[in-house]
Amino acid sequence: MAWKVEISRLAQKQLDNLDVTVSRRIVKFLRERVDKINDPRQIGDPLKGPLRDYWRYRVGDYRIVCLLEHDRLVVLVLRVGHRREIYDR
Repeated sequence: MAWKVEISRLAQKQLDNLDVTVSRRIVKFLRERVDKINDPRQIGDPLKGPLRDYWRYRVGDYRIVCLLEHDRLVVLVLRVGHRREIYDR
């Protein structure tokens, strides 16, 4: 059974603030790659340290930080941003 992608309000705002081309590319990646796969861990990477409960996906110079909710089979997108800024805060 395939996982579903949900985008948090913060992540949606971050997507809206990106260049339209970049935003479309990220949404396309989420729809075509993550949303249709049986196990999202196949194409993502786990984060380390204090963020070890989260996963990241790479789309060019941009990163998508997600929480995998195994009980609901949902990839919850928490943050989207450029690689030099995404892990700050």
